[in-house]
Amino acid sequence: MMPADSKMTSIVQRIARQALLTFRSPQEIGKTFLENHNKLQSLMTEVRAADLKLVPRRADGGSSRPHPYHHGAPPVTYMHICETDQFSMGVFLLKSGASIPLHDHPGMHGVLKVLYGKVRISCFDRLERPAGSTQAAPPLPPAQMAALRRSVLRSTAEFTEESGPCVLYPDRDNLHQIDAVDGPTAFMDILAPPYDPDDGRDCHYYKVLAEAEVKNTEQKEKEVWLVEISQPPHFWCGGEPYPGPEVCL
Repeated sequence: MMPADSKMTSIVQRIARQALLTFRSPQEIGKTFLENHNKLQSLMTEVRAADLKLVPRRADGGSSRPHPYHHGAPPVTYMHICETDQFSMGVFLLKSGASIPLHDHPGMHGVLKVLYGKVRISCFDRLERPAGSTQAAPPLPPAQMAALRRSVLRSTAEFTEESGPCVLYPDRDNLHQIDAVDGPTAFMDILAPPYDPDDGRDCHYYKVLAEAEVKNTEQKEKEVWLVEISQPPHFWCGGEPYPGPEVCL
């Protein structure tokens, strides 16, 4: 039987406490970490929009344009819930047709859970390339070759509120692009540790240049060439108040 105080504690609070427990020593990837990480994923599977007092947004007039935003309105907004040295937690809200461009999470874990709507998530990883090797690389000016990354597309999948969370790791599924599908969407997001440019965890953006030449024809995952780019001009993120239960850590 669940203790009485657990029944009174919001699931958002329980998720935050479990995240703190899970990521207090993320470099120690052992049995205890995996058990705590599984508990965190289980809690994230349960959370729903109503638990955060979120009301699903209406579609933007049913437009089919790629970026149907009102002039000056951000395509994506963020609700800050809490942040510690170990992790950050919040909610991203995407307008209909919006995307969070392909980006990385250097040395970070992540757990993403859709609260309403549908998202398509494409996950990539960088591949190590032998020093000085440019074999099969697409033609670029010499100054841009340093921004070229040989990578692999690990997966592309759609997630709804009924799906389990999407999980990323420092060494797998670390780059991803998130697209709103068939209307507006929102998802809870945990990153551990948080972005911190001063500690080498800055966000970098990429675009797919071309498929890489692959000699192993039996390989199922698609190799691609990515190039690091500046933040795309069509993407920017605004902020809005978080309406849900308070989190205390």
